[in-house]
Amino acid sequence: MASGWARCSAARQLPLRLTVGAFFLNSGFSKIGADEATAEGLQQFAATTYPFLGKQDAQKFVRLLSAGEFAIATALLLPVVPAAVAGVAVTAFSVGTLGLYLRTPGMREEGSLRPTEQGIVLAKDVWMLGIGVSLIAEGVNEHR
Repeated sequence: MASGWARCSAARQLPLRLTVGAFFLNSGFSKIGADEATAEGLQQFAATTYPFLGKQDAQKFVRLLSAGEFAIATALLLPVVPAAVAGVAVTAFSVGTLGLYLRTPGMREEGSLRPTEQGIVLAKDVWMLGIGVSLIAEGVNEHR
């Protein structure tokens, strides 16, 4: 019975893990070899909400961001990584990007949670939060 549950659980997780894993893989690859202007732009944008990020070299920041995205992609795409572990990684990343969305001026319409045209890029990351929390719940359920 337990192996049947495990197969059913893995089948339910597969679409979530593949789609989000592919997204993170693509995002990580897109930052490899970023030029100085791109690296500085990404770092400055992140530092508006998270000032400690502005204290390191911009190229190093982008390399670390890319490495983090690759690590999350790996956790999602390798079925041996427990759902809860992959879910925590996705949830943590999405909380960071949603923090940018909520705290960066111009991302939301005045007095609202509704995104501006510029804010859609970050507001859409709310789906990652939902997927991350779902994977955590699935992982907790697997170990009962």
